[in-house]
Amino acid sequence: QVQLVESGGGLVQAGESLRLSCTASGLVSSIFKMGWYRQASGKQRELVADINNFGLINYADSVKGRFTISRDNAKNTVDLQMDSLKPVDSAVYYCRADRFDGVVSVGSWGQGTQVIVSS
Repeated sequence: QVQLVESGGGLVQAGESLRLSCTASGLVSSIFKMGWYRQASGKQRELVADINNFGLINYADSVKGRFTISRDNAKNTVDLQMDSLKPVDSAVYYCRADRFDGVVSVGSWGQGTQVIVSS
């Protein structure tokens, strides 16, 4: 259906920046929303940011003002610019795509890319 490939994770120091990128392939015409989630060790997966086909964006309160999500519908990509990174941002970041399958929505996940922010 939809395959998601992520890149851009790595190890950085506090205050530095990273840019994550996700490329979708497959039945991309069915995607109506893409975004990023993260899961820190020992914690549940949480929404970081998402953006729908109308450009409506949601950010987690913890990243608002520091992270910026963007999407290129023509290229089927969604990026996450992460500035002023903090150790608490350390997590595995997952790309997510929500698509229509008939009349219901289905979520697809990327493989995840690890972000480690040191003090």
